[in-house]
Amino acid sequence: MRGVKDSEEGMFSYLSPEQRVPKNHPLRPIRDMVDSAFAEMWSQLETIYSSTGRPSIPPESLLKALLLQIFYSIRSERQLMEQMDYNLLFRWFVGLSMDDPVWYHSTFSKNRDRFLATDLAESFFRSILAQAEESKLLSEDHFSVDGTLIEAWASMKSVRPKDQSPDEPPKGGGRNGTVDFRGQKRRNETHASTTDPEAKLFRKGKGKETKLCYMGHVLIENRNGLVVNSRLTQASGKAEREAATDMICDLKGQHRITLAADKGYDAKEFVHDLRDLEATPHLAQNNTNRRSAIDGRTTRHEGYKISQRFRKRIEEVFGWAKTVGNIRKVKHRGVKKVALNFTLTVSAYNLVRMKNLRAQVGP
Repeated sequence: MRGVKDSEEGMFSYLSPEQRVPKNHPLRPIRDMVDSAFAEMWSQLETIYSSTGRPSIPPESLLKALLLQIFYSIRSERQLMEQMDYNLLFRWFVGLSMDDPVWYHSTFSKNRDRFLATDLAESFFRSILAQAEESKLLSEDHFSVDGTLIEAWASMKSVRPKDQSPDEPPKGGGRNGTVDFRGQKRRNETHASTTDPEAKLFRKGKGKETKLCYMGHVLIENRNGLVVNSRLTQASGKAEREAATDMICDLKGQHRITLAADKGYDAKEFVHDLRDLEATPHLAQNNTNRRSAIDGRTTRHEGYKISQRFRKRIEEVFGWAKTVGNIRKVKHRGVKKVALNFTLTVSAYNLVRMKNLRAQVGP
């Protein structure tokens, strides 16, 4: 018998979002880990808000919404608020009931920017990492490091000489005027973007095009490929090695560790710094037109070969962050905003990775 569609809508719903989300939904274990992190950060969350005035967006809900934006590759906060309005899964994850109004997108952005003056994103990352350590998912001895270019939210047409007035319109007229750079040399010392002055001109190698970029750096442990530290810096030729040194200094413990990396890190000064930090440099040898700083005393060991094989897992972090996390070309401007986005993205990666690892181990 053919069913008949009832066109009248019911005025009430007797099922909560909690009842509508499947028990085996992958976001359930992730929400549990996020809630545990917020429970540890409660005192810190209290200190960044005034005890008087109108209530703002709860910081826990705001951070959960930003994580959803990363998990589901939502391009803008306006689209995120639209999804929050009608998507029951999003409402459940953030903690909104069926009838709670969603936030206006500009209000959401202003509240997010409050985090720029705090280390809340870094604290959240550390809290998630502590859960991984408690679950014995981290290696304390073997690590890998690498960096990647992150394209800035600015056009090459915005690059102008620093001594030129930023209000001067481009030649050719119109909103998107013609700019001819033929025969001109553009350097970071003499030129800057009027759209994002903190982005730097950089190219990945000879024959590659120059872009306005930032650099994202991650340090992973080699057992399960979880990110244990991260940095966001301006793009430069030495940024990768300098960031790697800073991240190694942040590692706890006094025992010797190994650090694997590609041949771009094969430099005498960097190798010397690693040895001073009790880190054995398992770096890929760069024998192109020069002598490598890594000799047979290091490469003869089986551990070196294992490190070279496991270090490639770091590309999984960058691949996920750029395709799912949408940081191939960031939608924010300035080092602080891009760094906040980058830290939350690697935190989201760890959450997904930890959920999968725990599922393999079982209850």
